[in-house]
Amino acid sequence: MNDAVKHSEIEVNGVRLHLAEQGEGPLVLLLHGFPESWYSWRHQFGPLAEAGYRVVAPDQRGYARSEQPESVDAYSLLHLVGDVTALIGALGAERAVVIGHDWGAPVAWATAALRPDLVRGVAGLSVPPLPSGPTPLAQSREKFGEGFYQIYFQEPGRADAELAADPKSTFRRILGGTHPDGEPRAWVVPEGMKLLDTIPEPARLPAWLTEADVDAFAADYARHGERAFTGGLNWYRNIDRNNELMAAFAGRRIEAPALYVAGEQDLVNAMVPRDVMTYLLQQVTPRLHRHLRLPETGHWTQQERPAEVNEALLDFLRSLD
Repeated sequence: MNDAVKHSEIEVNGVRLHLAEQGEGPLVLLLHGFPESWYSWRHQFGPLAEAGYRVVAPDQRGYARSEQPESVDAYSLLHLVGDVTALIGALGAERAVVIGHDWGAPVAWATAALRPDLVRGVAGLSVPPLPSGPTPLAQSREKFGEGFYQIYFQEPGRADAELAADPKSTFRRILGGTHPDGEPRAWVVPEGMKLLDTIPEPARLPAWLTEADVDAFAADYARHGERAFTGGLNWYRNIDRNNELMAAFAGRRIEAPALYVAGEQDLVNAMVPRDVMTYLLQQVTPRLHRHLRLPETGHWTQQERPAEVNEALLDFLRSLD
């Protein structure tokens, strides 16, 4: 499946990033979320490359095979946008289409908003374009309580140790144990429980996820030992800082053509109601190509529904040519 995917390393902004790449043509960057890696785009490389695009998926800073800066402050949204802008230039391109899932989506949206000169088009999977980054923690605490996962992640070392204790079990639980089964629910950890207590080990993996997939994610994370998930968790530890840093750009619209794809049962729907999502898309992305909702689909959009996602991405990319 991934025989044609080439792997390399590149340094941008003083951070060494691992890249997975396939194809030749206009540059398309694929930005993963938490807790994922380049491998979450395994079903997109071939179809996009065969359609005539150069597809590059980095492990973003702090993740998998890429370097983990020590300081929590090194993971702000502006640092992450800086990595994308530097990567476009380092790959010898003048512009790129930037596509992100989960945390990769805010990075893609922010790159399009702040550097329109570099972005031909932008697509977000799961997370819509928010005015100034993720919701401030005080609002999340008021809405979902102290056990809300983003609040839980704030304590240094706690979630880090729980997730890193057994990476394979962690991925089986987080990716394979969150089947969409009705009304989307926010991830909340009841008092007295640990993070993974809320997601039992699944008896069997969903059809879209194999044991080999779990092994691939776990192997890339395990190389960081007890800090396997710390880099990704540090993205969450910058949520309030991101809102402060992005305040100067409040109200800035994304002028590039845009695509938004979301699962009907994605947990993000419990955090951003559909009417708010629609409003944000109307206000922030005036050149929205399409807003696609996928039924019976949870949070892991491009892994759960690769055929539908690839069709939507290729339709969007063709509209830019």
